[in-house]
Amino acid sequence: MLVAAILKEEKMEGIDIVSELMNIAAITAPKSKGENFVHTLTLKGDILKKLAVAMRDFGEKYQKKDFDRDAANIDQSESVLLIGIKNATVLGLNCNACGFEKCKNLVNHPKNKDKEFNGPVCMFRLLDLGIALGSAVKTAGMLNVDNRIMYRVGVVARHIGLVDWDLAMGIPMSVSGKNIFFDR
Repeated sequence: MLVAAILKEEKMEGIDIVSELMNIAAITAPKSKGENFVHTLTLKGDILKKLAVAMRDFGEKYQKKDFDRDAANIDQSESVLLIGIKNATVLGLNCNACGFEKCKNLVNHPKNKDKEFNGPVCMFRLLDLGIALGSAVKTAGMLNVDNRIMYRVGVVARHIGLVDWDLAMGIPMSVSGKNIFFDR
């Protein structure tokens, strides 16, 4: 029993280190114009159970597919790193990728606060988020920690007020004999 407790504690210490390295990777990932709107938050312990329950409830209430499946992964995870963006300004290129002819039209457009994410958002800031996510999961992979980017985690983290970001994605992490995030 003592050996099992020691091994569990060592595993959690390892996950904490990997999570912090993932956080660093996300924050230091390249950003458009060198402007950082990326935010991170690590969740562990009892909050993971609360998140998993909220994910099941959200999926059932809104008849959304696979929130229960992803919640089962959160139940099995040791930690979750949330990565998102908040109050990201437009880049100012008038590139039209966001669907607006000019950046000022995106800025003046009302936000969709009651939706899963608070948009619209400049496409370059979304690319910044994607690069940050990729940097974080690459770091976890290099350190042999199983992980998966999950949009549903971010939706519910916003919904229950864990973060007040405009967009959020979750990266649950697990250390086990088989990757729990595939063949689900």
